[in-house]
Amino acid sequence: MRRGCVVMNIGYKTVVFFREILRGMTMGKASHVQSKTLKIDGRYVHYFTAGQGEPLVVVHGGAADARSWLKNIEVLAERYTVYAPDLPGFGRSQPLEGDYYIPEMAEFVGKFADSLGLEHYYLVGHSVGGGIALNCALNYPQKIKKLVLISSLCLGKEIALWVRVVTLPARATWAMLMAIFRVIRWLASKIIIPMELVLPRFPITVSLGRNISNLREQTLVLAHRLSELVMPTLVVWGARDEIVPVRHAYAAERAIPQCQLRVFKNCGHNVHRDEIEEFSRLLTGFLG
Repeated sequence: MRRGCVVMNIGYKTVVFFREILRGMTMGKASHVQSKTLKIDGRYVHYFTAGQGEPLVVVHGGAADARSWLKNIEVLAERYTVYAPDLPGFGRSQPLEGDYYIPEMAEFVGKFADSLGLEHYYLVGHSVGGGIALNCALNYPQKIKKLVLISSLCLGKEIALWVRVVTLPARATWAMLMAIFRVIRWLASKIIIPMELVLPRFPITVSLGRNISNLREQTLVLAHRLSELVMPTLVVWGARDEIVPVRHAYAAERAIPQCQLRVFKNCGHNVHRDEIEEFSRLLTGFLG
């Protein structure tokens, strides 16, 4: 794993150069969104930012990077100053050395906010990013004004079987599964099926996933600490989520002291992207 990180660090600037050439195509309509870089602990961190108003930090999931938030940023920037970092090893941010852990990523988000001079901010996290945001809220309660968890990990033991399988460490297993997923994704593009298929990343997503789950269940579960959350919290879920079951959302609502819950009946794991306008209205209504 360390050797792989060294190789990724050596090629970082070259990768960034070619990604900057393609950036205009990936950003689409979000032309006023700025792409910036800063250094945290000696490593380059890339992030998107736009808007004016109170600071809002959004954390992407484990199968994406900050670009997955671009369309949301376009809408949310009308009311807030939005910051969307690429987590270490994702997008255009340099990787860490060794394995990846959610508490380590939560520490990164805290340092990212500190580097921007954010003393108090709203925090939103999706999927793995939800687990990271939850850790931040528990570790830095004095900094997080309000918390939003979207199809978040770390709220219960259940998680989709394919997610548990693809986090196996064996490279041969990974190569075989990648081939299977490509075939399934191609078939899914030809046949309408009620299931979301996300092609995972290797080795970072595998390392991160391996440290929060095993072949049976999620192993990093913070449900017993939800009563410690002191800030108002919004839990958002899709009723058709095939990755993390919606019952985690209902359980979280009962455990979090100041909690609002919204379940989108016709959505899956990516509510914020599938229902951008409705999600944005919900979010701004909650944040105020």
